[in-house]
Amino acid sequence: MHAYRTHTCNELRPEHAGQEVRLSGWVYHKRDHGGILFIDLRDHYGRTQVIVHPSRAFFERCANLHLESVLTVTGNVVLREPSMVNAEIATGCVELVAEAVEFESESEVTPIYLAGDSGDVGPEELRLKYRYLDLRRESLHRNIMLRAQVVSFLRAKMTSLGFNEFQTPILTSSSPEGARDYLVPSRVHPGQFYALPQAPQIFKQLLMIAGFDRYFQIAPCFRDEDGRADRSPGEFYQLDIEMSFVTQDDIFAIVEEVLQETFRKFSAKRVADGPFVRIPYREAILKYGSDKPDLRIPIEMCDVSDIFAASGFGAFANAVKGGAVVRAIPVKGIKTRPRSFFDKLESHAKDLGAKGLGYIVWDTDKVKGPIAKFMTPEELAALAARAGMVDGDVMFFLCDQPGPAAKMAGDIRLKLGRDLDIVEKDVFRFCWIVDFPMFERDEETGAIIFSHNPFSMPQGGMEALTTKDPLDVLAYQYDVVCNGVELSSGAIRNHRLDVMIKAFEIAGYGADVVFDRFPALSGAFKYGAPPHGGIAPGVDRMVMLLATRRTFAR
Repeated sequence: MHAYRTHTCNELRPEHAGQEVRLSGWVYHKRDHGGILFIDLRDHYGRTQVIVHPSRAFFERCANLHLESVLTVTGNVVLREPSMVNAEIATGCVELVAEAVEFESESEVTPIYLAGDSGDVGPEELRLKYRYLDLRRESLHRNIMLRAQVVSFLRAKMTSLGFNEFQTPILTSSSPEGARDYLVPSRVHPGQFYALPQAPQIFKQLLMIAGFDRYFQIAPCFRDEDGRADRSPGEFYQLDIEMSFVTQDDIFAIVEEVLQETFRKFSAKRVADGPFVRIPYREAILKYGSDKPDLRIPIEMCDVSDIFAASGFGAFANAVKGGAVVRAIPVKGIKTRPRSFFDKLESHAKDLGAKGLGYIVWDTDKVKGPIAKFMTPEELAALAARAGMVDGDVMFFLCDQPGPAAKMAGDIRLKLGRDLDIVEKDVFRFCWIVDFPMFERDEETGAIIFSHNPFSMPQGGMEALTTKDPLDVLAYQYDVVCNGVELSSGAIRNHRLDVMIKAFEIAGYGADVVFDRFPALSGAFKYGAPPHGGIAPGVDRMVMLLATRRTFAR
């Protein structure tokens, strides 16, 4: 066959000089220098420069080839002149002088440009239409290989930790997981459908009930939902994990080891030392305005509602009396920013839905800003003490109902981090968000509803459900976050049928809902279910972080 090759296009080195070799690959680039043709030949492994002299019978045909044509070139390896060495590629010290060329497949002009940077390639719609061509580009090819290597590493690491890999069914029944199912019509049962799994959640819990332990799977998940910046539409893969007879701390220890080793192996960036910081959910919302905080930004917000409640600034004082809160965003050492900086930030806040954005500047022995004149010296001192403000610092303020105030303040915190260029560089900072509330109040109806995962074990079990205000009940539920990107949610599962029925009762559902909508789990729980828990970090999100030079939370 013509395509036989003795070496790859990333293999030749100075020690190969004088040898006759054969390379096969795609024409990546061509240059005609004074009648001598230089061709960069590319394959999966790399590139090698080929020289075609005009005396060769195949010279004209090579000169007229379109890029991305496939050749097999036989020739002699020679050393490049020192001034012509290309240090940017591994084969840059040598080149191949063509003695024979076999034209395996000649390409038409490609609809997208493959030899340049991403910005030169073409519109995204065209790139997706010709995805097989787009994936020839070095940057994307490298990302796909990174993903393959990460998956291979994760599989080996989990096996080394004593986990067993099981494959769960793809064609299954519908199960409420928070998104819409993809349905597959059944040929043998006309009018009936299979559902593709939104996650292997029920299957992996059934594996624990079946007596297996330490399960993992690089699991495909299918959800009929729109794409986002950090989520592929339709399908994605996750490192699905479940363990029996474990506590939350046991799961944290496994996940921290796996994530730290993965990120250290596949990135030159620093990985912050463990154990990961643990932040209760309500604290995360207060300090960062988000349950996926980017800890690279050295800004922690605080609540100053009490200081403004009795202040002379009527706009905030009256709002606080009506149930609003005031969130302060303290920033160190930016008093020298021009007025336009503050005006643009206020305009951004209004675009988010805020009525405005107040601020106070600590400037030498003065305290300035649009709302400073409404505050007494004692109130200004209290604000300074609340966040440790000193000369050169600025405190921004947002006032609204608790939910919107947190969301808008969190957005402004991220914007300040980017605009001020104070996002810590070249580091991965992980954290756990813990102590999620089990229930919350529906803003429209006022009813008690599940706040997140109804199958998490409530902290305190049945006693908590029967003696506490439902809004005070916390769940053994947790998220792992890296640089503002949520990698996964997980939980210690509720393995007690009586506790599950009580939890659903508090949320307004009868026992029939548990049995009718979740028959597999509710049936299995009758026959001895071990305490168990798990998590499922997103493989694609991990690769996104590893492949991106600078990733900012959104």
